[in-house]
Amino acid sequence: MKKRKKSNKKRIANNYLGMLAIGFVAIVLLAGLFMQSQTLRNRLAVYDARAASLEESIEDEKARTEEIDELKEYMQTDEYVEEVARDKLGLVKDNEIVFKEEE
Repeated sequence: MKKRKKSNKKRIANNYLGMLAIGFVAIVLLAGLFMQSQTLRNRLAVYDARAASLEESIEDEKARTEEIDELKEYMQTDEYVEEVARDKLGLVKDNEIVFKEEE
């Protein structure tokens, strides 16, 4: 009978050691998961900031596209052609008097 008590005590001690080992492994895994989740949260914050920046860039480019479209429409008018003819080519309308400054 004494042998059985000793072997039972050994089994119980081995069971506790096994449970401690499993608990330790579980704690290590949980700590690793926690650290990984922190890293992922940091990455998410960086990606969110970058997405916001890109959205702002998209809005700026849309506004620029609208300005270019307006300029394109203006360049197709007679008023623009007349302005270019005056500024670049020095042309004048009939019955106009041109005054030039002396340098």
